[in-house]
Amino acid sequence: MALPNTLEEAIAQAQQATTAAIADGYRRIQVDLLFPELKIMPVAEQFLPTFEHLGAQFRVYFPDAGSAALARRDWGEKPYAIRGINDMKAEMQPDEQAFLFVQPSSVEVLEVEKLCQEAMDRPVVMLNPNLEDVAIIGIGYAGRQLRDRFLSTFESCYYLRPIEGAAVFRAYPGLWQVWQEKEGTYELIAEETQRPAGEALDRILMGAGNPTEAQPPRRGLLSSLQQFLRALSQ
Repeated sequence: MALPNTLEEAIAQAQQATTAAIADGYRRIQVDLLFPELKIMPVAEQFLPTFEHLGAQFRVYFPDAGSAALARRDWGEKPYAIRGINDMKAEMQPDEQAFLFVQPSSVEVLEVEKLCQEAMDRPVVMLNPNLEDVAIIGIGYAGRQLRDRFLSTFESCYYLRPIEGAAVFRAYPGLWQVWQEKEGTYELIAEETQRPAGEALDRILMGAGNPTEAQPPRRGLLSSLQQFLRALSQ
């Protein structure tokens, strides 16, 4: 996949990548659309068709009962459960086949881990999770244990993060990509097997990344970062 031109295209790509990952046997999947001020509720609503064919055998979780109630109000009547993680009726049911967690935070990480254990081999998708806040889970032994036994078990099947003058992108089953702005367009400058971050990303952006086959420049998405973010937050 190439860098998307619109938020709707990005969500469609995320749906396709999620479906492909599940078909290949992944059962813990993460989707990240990392834009400041992005309103997650309409994004989640557009992502729902990935699983709505399951009807009542699907379940959606929000971090709290208030967010779940807002979704039930805005999305209208649905055949599947929409609950807060700590709701009295949050328990997964034996006949449910897939679960979507919408923007869970590190405050709920232990409850999320418990629910994922209940899911067993049924697919669990995290949409824009924020489960690794070191101020809450810590950076010591307990934090490392949590990462090793739980957080590291998720496959990042879709990831799109704009940074100044560039973007980090991955759509399963493709490699991690770095796109850089050049004269108003975005060009693919590197592909990696692991997510480039920190010094590795800096080296790529400074021209030390692995060479890639030439890709046509992409106009539209990210060509004007501020305009793009304003559009996303509408």
